[in-house]
Amino acid sequence: MKLLVVCLGNICRSPLAEGALRARIDASPLAGRVQVDSAGTGDWHAGQPPDPRAIACARGHGVDISMLRARQLRQRDYADFDWLLCADGQNLRDVLREAPPSSRGKVVLLTEWAGVHEGCPVPDPYNGGSAEFEQAWRLVDSAARAVVTRLCAEWDSGIIRD
Repeated sequence: MKLLVVCLGNICRSPLAEGALRARIDASPLAGRVQVDSAGTGDWHAGQPPDPRAIACARGHGVDISMLRARQLRQRDYADFDWLLCADGQNLRDVLREAPPSSRGKVVLLTEWAGVHEGCPVPDPYNGGSAEFEQAWRLVDSAARAVVTRLCAEWDSGIIRD
């Protein structure tokens, strides 16, 4: 199983979500069975580490995302990943706009796919401070916990096979 989290620049929300997902997956029966990556719809920050505030926020929750590097969503990501999990509605629209018809069904809003905070986007904390990064963390970590629960249930029921 391969999950790709997508936001705008891949320096705030999607690296936070990638870090939360990796941490929750690694601490679950899914360890070694699910791969997680992140990307941005734009290329402004390609090659850069996450925003220092995102790194500090994740670190405060025991998760190290400092080694991650921003990259732009690539056309081959649609084939390479089972799910493209978008941070907000604009990201969802942008990713769907570029999606081949055969991949449209696997482009979803992260929180809705996780089954938490239905219809609630992960707000972009870039223009805010630590409180906005903490809010984004709470949302992506809640989604990460729910993703683990969902995927464990799907594996247990045979919906997903190794």
